[in-house]
Amino acid sequence: MNILGYLQKIGRALMVPVAVLPAAAIMMGIGYWIDPVAWGGNSALAAFLIKAGAAIIDNMSWLFAVGVAYGMSKDKDGAAALAGLVGFFVVKTLLDPGAVAQIRSIPLEEVPAAFGKIQNQFVGILVGVLTAEIYNRFSHVELHKALAFFSGKRLVPIITSLVMIVVSFILMAVWPVIYNGLVSFGEGIQGLGSTGAGIYAFFNRLLIPVGLHHALNSVFWFDVAGINDIPNFLGGAKSIAEGTATVGVTGMYQAGFFPIMMFGLPGAALAIYHAAKPENKERVASIMIAAGFASFFTGVTEPLEFSFMFVAPVLYVIHALLTGISVFIAANMEWIAGFGFSAGLVDMVLSSRNPLAKDWYMLILQGLVFFAIYYFVFRAVIAKFDLATPGREEGQDDAGAAAPEASADKRELAQKYLAALGGADNLTVIDACITRLRLTLKDRSVIDEAELKGLGAMGVVKLGDNNLQVILGPQAEIVAGEMKSIAGQ
Repeated sequence: MNILGYLQKIGRALMVPVAVLPAAAIMMGIGYWIDPVAWGGNSALAAFLIKAGAAIIDNMSWLFAVGVAYGMSKDKDGAAALAGLVGFFVVKTLLDPGAVAQIRSIPLEEVPAAFGKIQNQFVGILVGVLTAEIYNRFSHVELHKALAFFSGKRLVPIITSLVMIVVSFILMAVWPVIYNGLVSFGEGIQGLGSTGAGIYAFFNRLLIPVGLHHALNSVFWFDVAGINDIPNFLGGAKSIAEGTATVGVTGMYQAGFFPIMMFGLPGAALAIYHAAKPENKERVASIMIAAGFASFFTGVTEPLEFSFMFVAPVLYVIHALLTGISVFIAANMEWIAGFGFSAGLVDMVLSSRNPLAKDWYMLILQGLVFFAIYYFVFRAVIAKFDLATPGREEGQDDAGAAAPEASADKRELAQKYLAALGGADNLTVIDACITRLRLTLKDRSVIDEAELKGLGAMGVVKLGDNNLQVILGPQAEIVAGEMKSIAGQ
């Protein structure tokens, strides 16, 4: 498998643990609404909700180990998740500072600081990936009859625990180097202040097309390099009291996304609608309204971004630049809000009473400005370069083009997608994340891209020789489930 295809597998597996973040954000957000000052000191209900959310946030490394192991396993079996948990137990225990001191026969105070941060998402992902590979290789191995009880899936946790002993000794040598490298990278960007935040946001958008933005996010949003922006923000007053958060700083890698997702991209959607040919406006309106609302309300932007990402890449580069500028402005002005899922209305409301939220309402004002910027810039660039944005396509009968079949029976729709992908026999892997089908095909040349888009796909991403992503929006996981059922996977 080529490197991009393998990274695609990791990317979709990361969505399993990331998908639990909204639950933590909602519980903690409501808790802070109830008691924004004492963070549960004045309300038992608020304390219950905040602590419940923190139970998820504080253990993300474990969730990554379990979720990635499960997500990358070939048959999505719970045995892979259990093995991921076992693997992380071994690594966490052997690389605990006390254990390292004992194994190396050195004083505890001489143990590198990196081992105090061994419980992080990077190590969780590493353990998850290795566990999944072990599961995929050994889950059907049959042992001698005397050991038959330990055959197959029961064998996987045993092998995983042994492999993780070796991995732990390797990490004992290389983890300080890796950790210091990640910290240096994070500190380099962090040292640039608001400019660094803007640079991060620019590359965050540029990596969206191949779904690898999660790797970049882990450095800035989680505790890989000591930044930990999302958990520290969600910690609110507790984070302030513990000295892990600073008002006006914590949240700087999140805040500037709100003006883009809630206002800028809907402005782009309006520009695309107005630029469409008159006979296509009704069709384009249905797509843009749905995608624009998803971006505004939930912060899910891919349906809208993929509508112009490949047909007009110059617009996407402009979008990435404007995102960087927005995050820079918000960070520089210290207008702060945070999120647990994405920068939509729901997260803005929930974070507004968090004690780390600062002048969050100014993000709405900034958003209105960016709505206008996106609208006029997109209109001007589309007209200037005659870009083939939705509703302006050449070489097809736009009036008769098929509208997205969002309301079609999901099983029937899945059958049509399978047909457009060369049939069930052509697909070796069918999976999905929040908005994308993530597929591995025997022969990618037989797919019918026009038919896929006619069925409602907003974009098609080709990775390597045999990997494909089909952008469907929030229905992707449901369609993938039906496709698996039909294909017998």
